[in-house]
Amino acid sequence: MLLKAYTAFHVVISVLGILAGFVVMVGMVTADPMDRWTAFFLVTTVATSVTGFFFPVSRVTPAHVVGVISLAILALAVYARYPAHLAGSWRWIFVATAVAAQYFNVFVLVVQMFQKIPSLKALAPTQKERPFQLTQAAVLFAFVAWGVLAALRFHV
Repeated sequence: MLLKAYTAFHVVISVLGILAGFVVMVGMVTADPMDRWTAFFLVTTVATSVTGFFFPVSRVTPAHVVGVISLAILALAVYARYPAHLAGSWRWIFVATAVAAQYFNVFVLVVQMFQKIPSLKALAPTQKERPFQLTQAAVLFAFVAWGVLAALRFHV
């Protein structure tokens, strides 16, 4: 019962973080810093990564590796946004790290969708099949393209 509640909490903050991340990414390409949305995105995304470590497992999983990488990237994003105030190269570092953190959130979302949605699981039961690979490649391409556009346009 407690694990179900914890999982629900983790999923809710993950979804909120992903939604906020897309709002922040739109703000980047429109040169709007969206201060409150950005803070909300960073807090929920850090919380998503941290809470992911407290699920019962017997070994280190790929999810743990993604969580560690995400937290390292988020530490840079938080530093670039707040103590460094997006000054100089910290502007593009913030864009790159925030977009990367959002990419990791969406990467995990796609993994979860292929694990939990029966029609997607049927297409890629081991997540080594072409539909899963193509989906993840498309997500990566979209985030790289958006990140480049955001880095060119985000001036505050």
